[in-house]
Amino acid sequence: MRDRADADRIRRLMRALGQAAAAEGVCYLTGGATAVLLGWRASTVDVDIRLEPEQDEVLRAVPSLKERLRVNVELASPADFIPLPAGWVERSPIAGREGRLTFRHFDPYSQALAKLERGHAQDREDVRSMLDRGLVEPERLRALFDEIEPALYRFPALDPPSFRRAVGDALRLL
Repeated sequence: MRDRADADRIRRLMRALGQAAAAEGVCYLTGGATAVLLGWRASTVDVDIRLEPEQDEVLRAVPSLKERLRVNVELASPADFIPLPAGWVERSPIAGREGRLTFRHFDPYSQALAKLERGHAQDREDVRSMLDRGLVEPERLRALFDEIEPALYRFPALDPPSFRRAVGDALRLL
């Protein structure tokens, strides 16, 4: 049984991933890891990451790190669920550097849009926290949804009208 990941456990994972890296790269943190490290949640069930470029050395280290640190690690990011709006890399704030890896929080706007699309209660709370903390501005969130909406067909599991409604509902609650 793995434990929930608090900030200390996430930072230990970051150090270990950085030590495993054989080349320069970026590791994007998403979802609960962002929420924990930026302080609006105490812990998360999974640490979701995306490596660019993917490195076999880091990927091979993940299973043993999951066991040693007793943490769930998933290879997942908003890019797996929605089209990414232009400028997402530039909007991804730095979370730290360990070894040869630079850690960044995946673009908060992309995270918020992916969470609104999924629609779980925790996701809606996370979006509210992002808005309350100024990580995401309502008008820009709407504009970035409008930007990606024409590409939603690339994700057949999405229901564009439901997604649009979820974004509108979230912004109306402000």
